Amino acid sequence: MQKILAYPLTAVYFLFFGLALLLFHPIQWVCFNYIGYNAHKASVSILNLCLLRCTHFLGTTYKFKNPYQLPTDRPLIIVSNHQSMNDIPPIIWFMRKYHPKFVSKIELGKGIPSVSYNLRHGGSVLIDRKDSKQALVQIAKLGKYIEQHNRSAVIFPEGTRSRTGHPKKFQPTGLKILMKNAPAALIVPLSINNSWKMLRYGKFPYGLGNHLTFDVQQPIENDGDFDRIFALVQERVKNGIHPPQ
Repeated sequence: MQKILAYPLTAVYFLFFGLALLLFHPIQWVCFNYIGYNAHKASVSILNLCLLRCTHFLGTTYKFKNPYQLPTDRPLIIVSNHQSMNDIPPIIWFMRKYHPKFVSKIELGKGIPSVSYNLRHGGSVLIDRKDSKQALVQIAKLGKYIEQHNRSAVIFPEGTRSRTGHPKKFQPTGLKILMKNAPAALIVPLSINNSWKMLRYGKFPYGLGNHLTFDVQQPIENDGDFDRIFALVQERVKNGIHPPQ
């Protein structure tokens, strides 16, 4: 019964989701080209709040927990598990004061209103997963960017999303390059739960009535011991992931 109900509600969700992307594309363009970074960043934050609100048609609720006083005067490297594209809007909105930028696959850099424009112009980087040299150069570029501007980089070291909620093995290379190029950055583990359930039936229809949680774990200082930091960040992220039900 729930899956049957999910079809019309998902259609309504996609309608408002698409309208938000179309509406904010020209707003972003005007902000970026005529007002400046802060206006563009604000437009992206509000867009992602709207995208988050669109999921309420599906009965989706959110809880973002951050018990730590994260600094705004130094760069952050946010390291998170990845369960679906629905991870992105809450991170952008709830962590907006830290100016989150993403390591994203190059395919998303064109063809999607608002999203592709922001990825190309908002400070994020696009990597070609078939070209390791290009990917490493772009990740290094992001590290230098956040180091210079005291912003944050978001990286999903699993590489691809978990379709079942079970975390995949973390890959160290991207985090290592970010830390090398942003040595002042504070490492911030983030655990995401239940985002995968929104795609439990595939891309259509979406799952209904899911409660997504985002838990910031204890931050880690970069003392230069990458192996220790990598093991610790992986442990903290995974310890915050609930067993799939």
